[in-house]
Amino acid sequence: MGSVWIKYPTLIGTNYWLLYCVFFRLFSVVFTGIRDAVDDSVEGGVNKIESVEKTVNCFGIKEVSAVDPSLSQCVKLCDSEPLALHSEGDVVIGGVFPLHYVASNPHFDHRAFRWMMTMVFAVEEINRNSTLLPDVTLGYRIMDSCDHVHTSLRAFLSLEIGTSQSESSSCLSGSPVSYFATCTCLTDKHMYPSFLRTVPSDFFQVRGLVQLVTFLGWLWVGTIGTTDDYSHYGIQAFSNQFRQQGGCVAFHLTIPKSPTVEEIQDMADKLQSSTAHVVVVFATEGQLLDLLLEVSASRNVTGIQWVASEAWVTASLLTSPHFHSLLEGTLGFSFPGVWIPGLKDFLLNVRPSPRPGMEFVNMFWEEQFNCKLDFIVGPTLLLCTGSEDLRYADSSYTDVSQVRISYNVYKAVYAIAHALHNLLNCDSTGLGKKCGKHKSFTSEQVGKKNYGEISNQTGSTECTKCPEYYWSDRERVKCVAGVEEFLSFYETMGIILVALTVLGVVLTAIIIIVFHRFRSTPIVKANNSEISFLLLLSLKLCFLCSLVFIGQPSVWTCRLRQAAFGISFVLCLSCLLVKTIVVLLAFRANLPGSRSLKLFGPSQQRTLILCTTAPQICLCAGWLLGAPPFPFRNPTYQIIVECKEPWPPGFYLVLGYIGLLAFICLLLAFLGRKLPDTFNEARLITFSMLIFWAVWISFIPAYVSSPGKFSVAVEIFAILASSFGLLLCIFLPKCYIILMWPERNVKKGITGKYPR
Repeated sequence: MGSVWIKYPTLIGTNYWLLYCVFFRLFSVVFTGIRDAVDDSVEGGVNKIESVEKTVNCFGIKEVSAVDPSLSQCVKLCDSEPLALHSEGDVVIGGVFPLHYVASNPHFDHRAFRWMMTMVFAVEEINRNSTLLPDVTLGYRIMDSCDHVHTSLRAFLSLEIGTSQSESSSCLSGSPVSYFATCTCLTDKHMYPSFLRTVPSDFFQVRGLVQLVTFLGWLWVGTIGTTDDYSHYGIQAFSNQFRQQGGCVAFHLTIPKSPTVEEIQDMADKLQSSTAHVVVVFATEGQLLDLLLEVSASRNVTGIQWVASEAWVTASLLTSPHFHSLLEGTLGFSFPGVWIPGLKDFLLNVRPSPRPGMEFVNMFWEEQFNCKLDFIVGPTLLLCTGSEDLRYADSSYTDVSQVRISYNVYKAVYAIAHALHNLLNCDSTGLGKKCGKHKSFTSEQVGKKNYGEISNQTGSTECTKCPEYYWSDRERVKCVAGVEEFLSFYETMGIILVALTVLGVVLTAIIIIVFHRFRSTPIVKANNSEISFLLLLSLKLCFLCSLVFIGQPSVWTCRLRQAAFGISFVLCLSCLLVKTIVVLLAFRANLPGSRSLKLFGPSQQRTLILCTTAPQICLCAGWLLGAPPFPFRNPTYQIIVECKEPWPPGFYLVLGYIGLLAFICLLLAFLGRKLPDTFNEARLITFSMLIFWAVWISFIPAYVSSPGKFSVAVEIFAILASSFGLLLCIFLPKCYIILMWPERNVKKGITGKYPR
């Protein structure tokens, strides 16, 4: 496994950590590691466990003990300072690589060491690049996972806790940028929303393996896997697709994470006795090593046709002569090999050193030349000086003619560098090349899948970008026109909103007809019937303006929608404000010598409505003339046709003015809610304003967090909900009295003097 860790001591001012995870095999294994440790203790027996719980370890947490004695022979991560290859920088990238394989006889993997040094090479190459991250230096901190869940967890915790005890961050919630994690389980964007990888998913590999074995007529095969999700999902997908093509799975063997000798022998017995001579394996070379040694060295089994997953098909560890008779003729798919300029010279110039942090390089050197460095204390038969020439060494470390995983590591580091370039707003032009050193960001901003790219050449390592508003097809071999998405009149959501709009308009029209029919009655004449009709008209406009938000945005609908919404609601609230003031003044008019209601007659009421509506009209006019919204095709995830607002404060000023009038209405209506009136309109306005405020307070967070067409639907819902609230709270009780209780529709009934 591996991870990327980004530290900002100078870029952000305070010590802020941002964690990304670059996984070697499998991201989800980290989540199941602690659970699996307990599972191992159950299934392994007393010979496999020293103790389940030990004292508090060097990380300050309860430690699950190593379930395999060979772990102690691997790199210990629980020293006072865990072993790591590191270099300081403004941004520190962390990596975890399987330098050792935990088996009956642990091995130092030269190929994994090459992957690790490729990461170092990429970091140093980026630091020499004056345009990618100018005035920002990358550093690194790299650790050994031993290709084992427990040591991987320790390595992650060490990167998190051991590097800075005062910092707070979680590797498990970070953003992975993976160079060798092919598991299909990681495709779930709901569970891993910011997981990125530089390798294809196993979806493609499984389909290829099924086509391979069925094309060759191998319909009776066995499968071998491990307990991790990489193997589980791969074998499951292969078995399902294989059966659909008419094949049968003869047996399935699961290799435990730390198998005992008895378990290895039992698996070898089943493999040797099976009538299936074709075996499909999803595992790593380290996980397979003990089983293959038992089958080849101890039993000299031959005649098995192996079909390998990409994890071990090119592994040099299994190319030694004593595996030839067993593994010759193995088939499988591998990543395309490429040549990285400058990598070989860099690898050949690596030298051991007594400096702290160079322990991994020293281990490799002693392993490669079968000697003991003269600056390392210890008995040895052969000393090495550190000046030995790697050009004459026979090792997978120096074989860079066609690198595969190393290239994925290289691309992962560059992907992070390019993401930082964008996030820090780096200026690569002109004389003053610099980055925004004080800008912070979150893990959700690392990057995204590129749908805008295709490759129509088999084995190609480069992609061709699709034209704007075109996507790649499912196979990523050709560009197809993107499907435009907007809130349509013909989709279910659009139909429901249109139906609600029509319902609101019809109800308003019915109430207008009722009020016009009974316009001479006291309940309609009270409180200025002219204002009541104007209020109903404005409510009808509020309902109708929601239709402008539905359908494909155009130049005119984009300009009209927010202006129509803002002016309609302000006109509505202005009418309510006037009605509330009239109610309050009407009761003051009963006081001796009061002339307040006479001073606020119909002409003054119309003037107030005009004066409170005019600012919104001016604001909308200035907004539309200065920075009008326009239709925009947003291809971020899909081609969303939306109205782009070049001046976002315009919308919030319109909404803010509506909120100001609503607050004044609510305040005045609340003050008059207990006036002695059998039919107190102030109380009805209070209820309507409470509903209005509840709707629009809920609207803001929902609107901001809703993507694409859903933000439009949220705004329409808020318009309709608040309009229905005003219409029903204010006019429904009046209609009820007019139609169902006409004896109350007299002056005495309204003033409260009518007997109940």
